Amino acid sequence: MKSFDVAKTALGNTLRSKLRTFLTVIAIVIGAFALTLTFGMGAGINKYVDHVVEGFGQEDEMYVMGSQEAAQEQGADDEGPSEYDADGDSGEMTMMGTSTLDDDDIDAVRDIDGVESVQAIVMIDVDYLEGADGEQWTVNRMGESVDARALEMVAGDPPAQDAMELAVPEAWVSALGGDSPSDVVGDTVQLGFTNLAQEEETVEATISGVSEPSVSQTGQVPTPSRELSEQINEAAMSGLPEEQPSTYIYAVAQVDDMEADETSIKEQLTDDGLTGMTLEDQLGMIQGIINTVTWVLGGFAIIALVAASFGIVNTLLMSVQERTREIGLMKALGMSRGKVFGLFSMEAIVIGLMGSLIGVGAGVGAGVIGNALLVNGPLENVVGLVLFAVDPISIVLITVLVVGIAFLAGTLPAARAAKKDPIDALRYE
Repeated sequence: MKSFDVAKTALGNTLRSKLRTFLTVIAIVIGAFALTLTFGMGAGINKYVDHVVEGFGQEDEMYVMGSQEAAQEQGADDEGPSEYDADGDSGEMTMMGTSTLDDDDIDAVRDIDGVESVQAIVMIDVDYLEGADGEQWTVNRMGESVDARALEMVAGDPPAQDAMELAVPEAWVSALGGDSPSDVVGDTVQLGFTNLAQEEETVEATISGVSEPSVSQTGQVPTPSRELSEQINEAAMSGLPEEQPSTYIYAVAQVDDMEADETSIKEQLTDDGLTGMTLEDQLGMIQGIINTVTWVLGGFAIIALVAASFGIVNTLLMSVQERTREIGLMKALGMSRGKVFGLFSMEAIVIGLMGSLIGVGAGVGAGVIGNALLVNGPLENVVGLVLFAVDPISIVLITVLVVGIAFLAGTLPAARAAKKDPIDALRYE
C-alpha cells in the first residue's frame, strides 16, 4: 500500500463514525482556536508597540538624562525643610525623577567614544499661537524637536531643524483659517509666552507642514524645529543673570554602532553621573510583559490540546477494537506491522489536521473581525491600535504543534493494532 493509499484509507476510516470523529475534532478545534487568538493578539499588540517605538525615535539613538540618585538627593527632606537663603543656590530642577543636564554634561556626552553627535533638548512653554488672521489659540503643550523626524505629514514637510519652522496638527487647520491642510502650509504665525521677568515675548515661525496624529501622540500638538525651540528657550530665559548656566531636560545622543558600543557608552555615562537609555530599554519591559501574558494564555490552550489528545486515544482505541478482524485480514494479506502502524497513525494525523485547520481558520477569522470591530468602534480613539495580527509563522507552528500532538496521541492505538496476531484477530467476534 502506497503512502497516498494509506492517507486515502485513513481519511475514509475516520469518517466511518462521523459523530465520534466530530466530537474528537471539536476538542482539538477549541485548543487550536484559543492558540491562534492568543498568539495573534500577542503579535498585534507587539506590532502596536513597535509602531509606538518608531514614534519615539530611532534605534541608533540613546536618551541621556541626569542620574536618579542626584534627583533623589535634591528632593530629600528627611531632615525637614531647609532655611530659605535669598542669595543662595536654590538647587537644580528635576524632571521625571532625574536631575536636569547642563552644558558640561552635554560636552561630557559628546566626548564619549562612539557618540557621533548630541542634541540637547530644552523645555519650552508657549502660551498661545497667533494665526495669520490675528486670532490667538491656546497651546497646552508643544512637541519636542526630536519628534519632528517621526511626524506623519498630511501636507508639507516636517520642520527643518535649522530653520524657524513648526508643524501644526491636522485638527488645527480650520482654526488657522484653512479649508484644507495645504492652505496653511507656508503661513507665518506668532508664538507668545512669558519670560522669567514676567514680560511678554513673541517669536515668529513658519508652518512647514501639517501632521497627522500617531500612536505616540506625536503630531497631535505643534512641533517646533530645534532652532525654534532654542530661540523660544533663549527668549524665555531672559531676565536671569547672564552667568546662569543653560539647563536641558535631556539629550539625544546619536551612536555610531549601538550594538557594539551600547554597554561601554552606558558605563561611561554612569561614571559621569548620567543615565543612558535606548528605545529597547524604555519599551523592552512592556514587550516582555506582553510576551509573558501571551505564553501563559497559550499554555492554557496547550492544556486544552493535551486534554483533546486523550479523546484521540479513546477514539482510535475503539476503532482498533471494532476493526480487529479487518486488521487480521490486512496482516494475513501481507500488510506489515509498519504499514498497520502507519495507517492508524495517519488516522490520528488526519483528525489533528482537520481540527487544526478548522481551529486556526476560525481563530484568524474571529481575530480579524474582532480587531476591525473594536479598532473602528469603541477603541477608535487609540490611533494606530492593532489588537490582532496574522502571523504566518505562528499559524504554521500552531498547525504543526496540533498535528504533532495528534500523532503522539495516536501512537498507542497504532502500536496496539500493529502488534495484533493475524490468526487471533481473524477469530475475533
